[in-house]
Amino acid sequence: MPSLHTRATRLAPAACALGLLLAACSGSSTPAASHSAAPLTPSPSSASPSTAGEPATGNGAIAAIKSNWAEFFSAKTPIARRLALLQNGQAFAAVIRAQASSPLALAATSRVTKVTLTGTDQAAVTYEILVSGKVALPGQAGVAVYQDGVWKVGDASFCALLKLQNGGKASGLPPGCPH
Repeated sequence: MPSLHTRATRLAPAACALGLLLAACSGSSTPAASHSAAPLTPSPSSASPSTAGEPATGNGAIAAIKSNWAEFFSAKTPIARRLALLQNGQAFAAVIRAQASSPLALAATSRVTKVTLTGTDQAAVTYEILVSGKVALPGQAGVAVYQDGVWKVGDASFCALLKLQNGGKASGLPPGCPH
């Protein structure tokens, strides 16, 4: 069994990347949340994505979730589109805009590794965050919600990342996150 020092040495780069990545993703100096997200009931969003009418079930839904998740976490995606791909996206607009052009945000992407449809309007998502193509946060648990004909990154998932960045504390998170 590796010593505590050896394990800490192996985890240090990932922890550093995590902190830097989440600062880039959050666009705010406000800390973040735990990496697991409980399912939640979708609520209306004031932003409508330009791609409406995605399949609610089956392989089409899974493909849409994977695509939208990657698009949401891509620096190449315009902020307005990212907000439209996040449940209640407008509640997080300031956070997303704040670091949109940071070097780390520009290097961050995501990859969905598993999707399980859990109903007609929700799916469990396992994903990883990559920085410059290298996995920085493996095995993250999240949720996608089907809202306005589009599969969106659940705000619980985004808040979980914010809480993780915040050392596990909910205090200081944006108003859209449960406290």
